[in-house]
Amino acid sequence: MSAADVHGLLRPHRERWTDVEDWLFHHGISELAYSPGRDWITVAADVETLERLLNTKYFIYQHQTDGATAVRAPTWSLPLHLHSVIEDIQPTTSFFRGIGNAEHRPPQESILKRGEEGGNHDEPGFDQLSYYVGEAEANIDLFNIPKDITVEEVCNATVVSPLCLRVLYGTVDYVPQVPQSNQMALVNFLGEYNNRSDIDMFLNLYRPDAAIQNAAYSFSMENIAGAVNQQTQANPKQLEIGKGREGNLDAGLMLALAFPTPLTAYSTGGNPPFLPSALFPNNTNEPFLTWLQYMLAQDQLPNVISISYGESEQTVPRAYAKRVCNGFAQLGARGVSVIAVSGDYGVGKPGTCHSNDGRATKKFLPSFPGSCPWVTTVGATRDMTPERIAYDEDNTFVSGGGFSEYFDRPNYQGAEVSDYILSLEGLHKGLYNKHGRAYPDISAQGYHLISFWNGTREGLVFDGTSASAPIVASVVALVNDALIADDRPPLGFLNPWLYQSGRKAFTDVVHGSNNGCDTIGFPAKAGWDAASGFGTPWFPTFRELALQSRFRSTRPWYYKLTQWWT
Repeated sequence: MSAADVHGLLRPHRERWTDVEDWLFHHGISELAYSPGRDWITVAADVETLERLLNTKYFIYQHQTDGATAVRAPTWSLPLHLHSVIEDIQPTTSFFRGIGNAEHRPPQESILKRGEEGGNHDEPGFDQLSYYVGEAEANIDLFNIPKDITVEEVCNATVVSPLCLRVLYGTVDYVPQVPQSNQMALVNFLGEYNNRSDIDMFLNLYRPDAAIQNAAYSFSMENIAGAVNQQTQANPKQLEIGKGREGNLDAGLMLALAFPTPLTAYSTGGNPPFLPSALFPNNTNEPFLTWLQYMLAQDQLPNVISISYGESEQTVPRAYAKRVCNGFAQLGARGVSVIAVSGDYGVGKPGTCHSNDGRATKKFLPSFPGSCPWVTTVGATRDMTPERIAYDEDNTFVSGGGFSEYFDRPNYQGAEVSDYILSLEGLHKGLYNKHGRAYPDISAQGYHLISFWNGTREGLVFDGTSASAPIVASVVALVNDALIADDRPPLGFLNPWLYQSGRKAFTDVVHGSNNGCDTIGFPAKAGWDAASGFGTPWFPTFRELALQSRFRSTRPWYYKLTQWWT
């Protein structure tokens, strides 16, 4: 659907926004800015005016530890006739702290051991990583990769390289046919950036044909709401919290796996509303709505977007989460595949598995936006033959999965999820919402992925579903290339197709579980499960199924859908 089509579907009835405008004008507020669908209004007013508007008092709150302040209202109210019209008003009762990003969890660095007692237990150097990648791959001409190359020849679970991923998921011999007509993207939040020189170093070693064509220096960058995609080396504070690791990992993987598909990196500044919890006492929530409003105003959008960021669902105010999730639905309606992460704490980090509503009820902790029904959520695997649910005992990483408390299970998740819950035979009863949107949908490698960071020739390996998302997005980008070359629309919102015939393109993962909250978590089983979804992609079948009946028309299958996000 076009931007105009989606905006038309979203646009409230005229009398609704007239009622809101009259209310604002009555209180002397005339500076109004509208979202493209006129379903979100930003106003400019002084505190005294807002207090009259909302029948409240704003106060300055100061954090007792570091002195950070926020202006908030403990209560607020609306005229009765607007209760069914206005979903959310911010800032009001949701506390957040713009204290920087120290609590954000970047992809987790892992320490490699060479396999013998007394070996090097320090951060691996460049030569060490070459050892772990394996002599077989070191001897392969990356400009002329053998067509019969095998996973056993190129993959080492200790360090996972781009070539291993290309062979493992069957993309290694696919050459994009119409890259100029395709587009993929990634998103940076919380001050993350994609350092071109680091990425170029990575590509020179692992995708030299991309490096020769200056892929690291030619992909697009767009900065939103004051964000800066930093190209200088990290300062001491940034080094301490690992700033730039995520951005380099995401861009390096997508360029290495889907080159020469054009890539855009969207960087967004700002902080959203926030509700503290034991796991996230400080605000590290990503400003999804700011980014979505920017994207939805664009006439042209990328065909697939990777989002390597997430947060505990309960730290996001419900109305804000719903508004963000609806924005993802709008992207899907416009033909964009949104790929999100399932989280890195299993079903919840031990010691934090309780509600933040003052009752401290023991429960599993779902992750947002992976819990949104209108994104395709990706879990992480490790090892190769077979793949299993990813974990790393050295840094507490465990691939996430579970059931939303905010969003009901969508219709496209039918018998598969119900059958899985029945198979649990009461396991974890009361700790999760069995009627909620279940995730992940699919998975990909997320253990010991190699990347470069901060201008050194030290190779680093990282864990996290934040690596799995760009891997899946790259595979989707290549499938889109095949569709576009055949004069067909891109995949768009994947999930309804995925839960019908698309699942056949994924290799089932049946080993492991996403333990957390001092439990074993959800076990992987045959078919869909709440640890790995339907499993990991196999590109040849993925492409074949996409080129079959569901995508044969010149209009995509989702074109006829109207307000399915409400």
